[in-house]
Amino acid sequence: MSTIKETQEEIIDEFALFDDWMQRYEYMIELGKSLPLIEEKYKTEENIIKGCQSKVWVHADMEDGKVIFTADSDAIITKGIIAILIRVFSNQPPKAILDADTEFIDEIGLKEHLSPTRANGLVSMIKQLKMYALAYQTKVN
Repeated sequence: MSTIKETQEEIIDEFALFDDWMQRYEYMIELGKSLPLIEEKYKTEENIIKGCQSKVWVHADMEDGKVIFTADSDAIITKGIIAILIRVFSNQPPKAILDADTEFIDEIGLKEHLSPTRANGLVSMIKQLKMYALAYQTKVN
């Protein structure tokens, strides 16, 4: 299993392969199709990320000391964004998630190519994933 940093580096390298943002958006849409989907029973109001323009549901479980995330969204770009975040943070120990920086998002230029409301949603998604990690970290200690 890769570390968070290794996964972030992979994503930076993948995004560098594309010449323009239309290609990157298409790639994000493809990533969204491979998202580990949340079970229908978890598509509840309490699992919706507040602050997102689109509906984004995230669920977390703890398995063998690692946080496993599943998610879904009703918008294809947003689904791609959460897929990138889940690829980075899922299957990692809570402490690693809490300690991780998210500079890779700036390195791939994602935030600057999103509308202000989507950029706010991105921040809300990261916050929510870290809140889950904090909750599991608290349970472990």
